Amino acid sequence: MLKPVFSLILVCSFINTASAVQLLGNVEISRLSAAEQTMNQVVGRYQALDEGLTQKLSTKKNEVDATQLAARQGHRLWQQAVRDVQSGHADDRPLYWARLAMLHSLNTPHADFKMADWQQGILMSAVEKASRGFSDIQYGDDVQIKIFLTGFDPFFLDKDISQSNPSGLVALALDGWRFEVNGKIAQIETAMIPVRFEDFDQGLIESLFSPIYRDPNTKLVFTVSMGRNDFDIERFPGRNRSAAAFDNQNVLTGGTKTSPVAPKLNGHDFVGPEFVEFSLPVAAMQVEDGQWKVNDNRTVTTLAHGEFSATSLSELQNETSVEGSGGGYLSNEISYRAIVLQQKFNSRAKVGHIHTPRVKGYDADTEQAIVEQVRTMVMQAAASL
Repeated sequence: MLKPVFSLILVCSFINTASAVQLLGNVEISRLSAAEQTMNQVVGRYQALDEGLTQKLSTKKNEVDATQLAARQGHRLWQQAVRDVQSGHADDRPLYWARLAMLHSLNTPHADFKMADWQQGILMSAVEKASRGFSDIQYGDDVQIKIFLTGFDPFFLDKDISQSNPSGLVALALDGWRFEVNGKIAQIETAMIPVRFEDFDQGLIESLFSPIYRDPNTKLVFTVSMGRNDFDIERFPGRNRSAAAFDNQNVLTGGTKTSPVAPKLNGHDFVGPEFVEFSLPVAAMQVEDGQWKVNDNRTVTTLAHGEFSATSLSELQNETSVEGSGGGYLSNEISYRAIVLQQKFNSRAKVGHIHTPRVKGYDADTEQAIVEQVRTMVMQAAASL
């Protein structure tokens, strides 16, 4: 059953006007041409939704109607990608490229009224957020165990334009999935996170996760990204950025292994401990018969002591973080922010990060196997509550 579109107010609550206008010169959009030449069927899978957006927009005579249309089309894109994956088309990439195609179409105003740049930016942000599932987080009234899970867009696309991200596939595959455990109904809701430092700095994670933590029935929160050879559950996320890696806008972290930097939150340095600790039921999640090992990863890097395996959070109290267990990039940072926010809300939810095995380019069989092992890990975590 399709879920109703949330109100325009909810969609726009995630919109920052400055970043919306910057979407007009999006580096990600500039990769569309190369992607179309390399994998036209992937990029064009949802072309009808893009065409429908521009056609319907030409009939809109004011900004409210135009923004509602953009949010609606973005939401339809999310729902179609979820349906496709859950019906057997195991590919996260069409959603990513279709979103960019819609944003590219909105570069030229199509509405039947004069539109300012900032209004155009709001339309683009409405598509951006709705197509990530942000307006689609809705649990059934009978659900007793609410589970929230996030995936990431494909990234490092200048190295391989065909790159997929198994964490994004996990999010699409598990969105809305319900199961029974210990006599209780559980449901997973998901969202897709951009690989962009600016969005993190402007508080996207805090805006998205705050209502999740306000709900006392939220029992589990998983952030998921693509990682190393096996599954790693990252025990000690660190505050600072240090990876020498670009985001999808070709922006660097700003930090290095010898000079890590704190992320931002709404224009200020993020205030928080150097390290935090996950609260996931890791023993229950270490699937014995899975294709990949599930590691309780305690490896961190600090300025004073370099890389080592930490035995406890207290051992890290006087350290300066260079890399958390999840590294020095956005996969570590989303976990760090999610845990800090959970503590601020005094939420009883169990929270932590899963790094999936990495894939080169796109590998449908491997990625489907990753999805199924994550599904089992989530079910076992829920059964342990």
